[in-house]
Amino acid sequence: MLRQRQTEHLIVATRCTFWSLVGYLAALVISVPMPVHAAENSVRFEKREGVLAIRIDDMEVVSYVYRDKLIPRPYFAHVKTRDGIQVTRNHPPRAGQDATDHVGLHTGIWFSFGDLNGFDYWRLKARTEHVRFSTEPTGGTGKGRFTVLNRYLSTDEKAIVCEETCQYTIECVSSGYLLEIASEFRPEKSDLVFGDQEEMGLGIRVATPLAVDRKLGGRILDSAGRRNGAEVWGKTAEWCDYSGPMSNRWVGLTVLTGPENFRASWSHARDYGLLTMNPFGRHAFTKQEPSRVIIKPGELLRLQYGVVVHSSAAEADYKPEAAFRGFAKIPKPE
Repeated sequence: MLRQRQTEHLIVATRCTFWSLVGYLAALVISVPMPVHAAENSVRFEKREGVLAIRIDDMEVVSYVYRDKLIPRPYFAHVKTRDGIQVTRNHPPRAGQDATDHVGLHTGIWFSFGDLNGFDYWRLKARTEHVRFSTEPTGGTGKGRFTVLNRYLSTDEKAIVCEETCQYTIECVSSGYLLEIASEFRPEKSDLVFGDQEEMGLGIRVATPLAVDRKLGGRILDSAGRRNGAEVWGKTAEWCDYSGPMSNRWVGLTVLTGPENFRASWSHARDYGLLTMNPFGRHAFTKQEPSRVIIKPGELLRLQYGVVVHSSAAEADYKPEAAFRGFAKIPKPE
């Protein structure tokens, strides 16, 4: 009888422990925020005069400006996280609120070159002309894309230096969204020569509160673990993140380099808020032999980059290396 009672007590205790564990696990599942799935979000486009507004659900997250009377190249401006925090500098910068250097040049996110056959598109001394949308903007569940044809004109605009076909893809990811840039450059009639400067490639200008020199907690971090301009500038990296605290969130932009690009990119990283990933500036960054990348007629140069616009509760919650691994697996566009 005693053994029977002991056995019954053991069964009851085991059942209590089992159901207590079930209850604990259920409470744990309920308390942990579920990840945001791309399938739950809708990417939409809205055309305005010279501007393509890009929306995720009801939030306008970025504007692609393809015609601007004052700025002779396409660019992305007013880049916001999916929870509405602007992570690029105001365009134009606001006196008293923003540093007002490089007005018109540092517009948000841009792709340009300071030396293309000797012409300077970075500093707006020559025009990058939007010709047309080769593929009209098409939205959808979790993803949208469009393709543009750009022409790089000589300073006097009498000659076409090259044509660029660029496919932009906007994809929702758990940390925010990814802007993927896949470009092909084709010479017009003669060799296309990419020169050697710091100001070449994909550039971003972060919101003023994120700048390292504002001492508000912003920081630059690259794939080798280096931090801020003094360590990051002039080093090659797979990715480079510029982020910091804003509106009680950890927000920023991670620039990702395409693994199939012809060469690794050097980081032109500045504590005042600029970050450029540049595969052309060998001498500018290392004082080694000047880079001279020549594309002959009939050939093309492909370049691929990505920018993750991210927002999380804390710095530790966002992993740039995971964002790069996901990006590196993205297949090349047709």
